[in-house]
Amino acid sequence: MEPPMEPSGGEQEPGAVRFLDLPWEDVLLPHVLNRVPLRQLLRLQRVSRAFRALVQLHLAGLRRFDAAQVGPQIPRAALTRLLRDAEGLQELVLAPCHEWLSDEDLVPVLSRNPQLRSVALAGCGQLSRRVLGALAEGCPRLQRLSLAHCDWVDGLALRGLADRCPVLEELDLTACRQLKDEAIVYLAQRRGAGLRSLSLAVNANVGDAAVQELARNCPQLEHLDLTGCLRVGSDGVRTLAEYCPALRSLRVRHCHHVAEPSLSRLRKRGVDIDVEPPLHQALVLLQDMACFAPFVNLQV
Repeated sequence: MEPPMEPSGGEQEPGAVRFLDLPWEDVLLPHVLNRVPLRQLLRLQRVSRAFRALVQLHLAGLRRFDAAQVGPQIPRAALTRLLRDAEGLQELVLAPCHEWLSDEDLVPVLSRNPQLRSVALAGCGQLSRRVLGALAEGCPRLQRLSLAHCDWVDGLALRGLADRCPVLEELDLTACRQLKDEAIVYLAQRRGAGLRSLSLAVNANVGDAAVQELARNCPQLEHLDLTGCLRVGSDGVRTLAEYCPALRSLRVRHCHHVAEPSLSRLRKRGVDIDVEPPLHQALVLLQDMACFAPFVNLQV
């Protein structure tokens, strides 16, 4: 692409090459702008019309956008400018926009980027199930989705996602407090075969029925986070041990109904569990007591 004409700000030495005279497609875009942080690109746009055109051309070809690279409190206008022409995004991280991001801000971006494979919306509480509808309808290649602390996610929204995202592998539903066993059961039955990582942490309405259905339908499940799921008990964990041969990590801290015997089979397989065995806990407690510490032998 030929750079647009831009008046020089003064005399130019004979034979000198200005920055914008370098080939855009072959030099500036792949070797220069790719190394410039997004925050600096916003400033660069204000230098001149030619620089604005160059930056917009670069932004139109973005594959990954992380709002954190702009700053902890990115303004709505800045996000709009940065994503206005993007049509090839594969990864989108918008957690820093959680205080104000709305359906009107996000849905047009999703509709222009059907190649999206990873979307992170953690804490974006101003959205609605309309966003999941746009993802389900327009992003068939979606593999990873974070909806942590999105209270608006309910069973109906999750069903639509399960029906239309055939390659979904990683899903974070931490603190999506409207979700109940029925929604997770439906997710397991529809998309369980491909799920590798799932977080249901801090969901008080999720219990053994959901965990057992996940176990029976998710043979490739590697990571499961049940932290603070107060209704999950030993029956669910025993089913995981029986049906999930690929499981590598299990988080059950604050799951007070999960007993050690149900975890022992997973421990023997080398599964990383965030709750220590009772004997180890007792020894650590003794070690913390100054009068016992010199005499405790931890090699058990």
